[in-house]
Amino acid sequence: MIDTSTIEGIIRILFVGIIITAAYIISTRNLLSVVSVYAVQSLTLVFIALALYSLEGSLVLLAIAIITFFSKVLIIPYFITTIQERIRIKRDIEFHFLNPTTSLLISMVLMLVIYMVLSRIMQGTPARESLFFFGAVLGISLMLMGMMVTFSRKRVITKALGFLSMENGVLLFGLFVTELPFIIEFLIIIDLIILVLLTTILSVGIDSTLEDYHQRLHRFHLWEEPGEDS
Repeated sequence: MIDTSTIEGIIRILFVGIIITAAYIISTRNLLSVVSVYAVQSLTLVFIALALYSLEGSLVLLAIAIITFFSKVLIIPYFITTIQERIRIKRDIEFHFLNPTTSLLISMVLMLVIYMVLSRIMQGTPARESLFFFGAVLGISLMLMGMMVTFSRKRVITKALGFLSMENGVLLFGLFVTELPFIIEFLIIIDLIILVLLTTILSVGIDSTLEDYHQRLHRFHLWEEPGEDS
């Protein structure tokens, strides 16, 4: 049986992994790499949920770990990768307002500000030095970092990945602060899958007429008329 201090040490290491993946998503221009890192970030959340489950024994944490693994580590990254390969967009090199270096600097400042604000709010409480405090700091920071990706990138796929990273921040915050109910996380997953489907539509046809959009679907092999050869 693994003791409590060892599990808490593992969770702290996983916190570092969350920070690294968030920074990589902000800075990288390669879309396939962003998708892969998002999957790694989600897998890190799965490990955190499992570690908390080993500490608390809550079946809700186990259920969240399972559904997060299948949806965010397997299904959503596979779907986005498939669409990205079909539309043949490999890089997102254009940015709105913030470049990667500026975004990283702002992210560090935001993380420090969140840490200071929550330290003041929780000053004198036992939770101040606990994992739950740092989980809350990282959860809010991850939400804001995902928001920066959404607003600073031009490609719709990258914007969607920023939104997905924001939801990972919500999940991380919920794991440590609000004990996110399983049904809420399940509904969020459904929303994310719908978001990915909408991203497919926007990525292909956001700047086209209806006729052009139909032709693009054929060109990218995303739609076949009945009777056509696949």
